Amino acid sequence: MSDPTRILVVEDEPAIRSGLCDALAAYGYRCDASARGDDGLERAAAGGYDLVLLDVMLPGLDGFTVCRRLRDRLPGQGILLLTARGSEADVLEGFRAGADDYVCKPFSIAQLLARVEAVLRRVRRVPAQAFALAGFAIDPAALRASRGPAHADLNRRDVDLLALFAGAGGRVVDRIELLTAVWGYPRAEAVESRCVDMHLVKLRRKLGEAFGEVGEDLIETVRGEGYRVRP
Repeated sequence: MSDPTRILVVEDEPAIRSGLCDALAAYGYRCDASARGDDGLERAAAGGYDLVLLDVMLPGLDGFTVCRRLRDRLPGQGILLLTARGSEADVLEGFRAGADDYVCKPFSIAQLLARVEAVLRRVRRVPAQAFALAGFAIDPAALRASRGPAHADLNRRDVDLLALFAGAGGRVVDRIELLTAVWGYPRAEAVESRCVDMHLVKLRRKLGEAFGEVGEDLIETVRGEGYRVRP
């Protein structure tokens, strides 16, 4: 038998923490728990977890700070933020901090499990070979995009997005295809989320900081249709 998937739950509310661990254990996941942000960061950074479920409002360190520092230490770590702070600004801040996904409270166990499974599918799937996209060299193993002497550090979702656009051959890729292929949702047409838009905002900013206008403008929005690599 393969080792069970290990998940760290970082949540300060005892009832929510124990409920999450019980629910995940019922579906075969091995769970550890922490009630503080600083302790959660230390335990997660030690490695060995497939996924970290991370509340935002935590004692010690807030979830955004934990997410940011953990992403710096372990670029490939799966991180799913859980919070009652569901404003667009908060969600965008979560993605800027490096979260793979963001679930707003209250949520159903079925919804959470779908998000958990989607993140796990993605973090376990990394393109094997480097590829080119509109003058950029993408190295999936190093999680890096290069153009001349400049480079930008990526996360796994960034790589998956760029790989999908590289394979699209310049065609417009719609939101449903992105949610299915990159986020891993089996019924993407039923998902109401701005995670695609928000992640692309973050990716454009990241590429723009490293490569200037040519990076920021790499992926364009086709209003009412989806996204494509700019011709």
